[in-house]
Amino acid sequence: MRSAGIMKLYPGAAKEYEKRHNEIWPELVESIKSHGAKNYSIFFNKETNELFSYLEVENEELWEKRAGSEITKKWWEYMADLMETNSD
Repeated sequence: MRSAGIMKLYPGAAKEYEKRHNEIWPELVESIKSHGAKNYSIFFNKETNELFSYLEVENEELWEKRAGSEITKKWWEYMADLMETNSD
């Protein structure tokens, strides 16, 4: 399955976002891989402050389970001050 999405950074958050992603936690990388992700890329449009993500997964059901993992929730919380978020 191929999936794409758009996320929006808050004004002035791009440098900190890049810094945090450059220091991505090894346990998060392992969780992404163990939930079947392949070819995961995120691109930044500095004119719109938007992030475009592209992802290929082996199994959509397995990938969806990642959202419930503690490390994913911790990462989302860690990034929440930099970008718009959804309640889910």
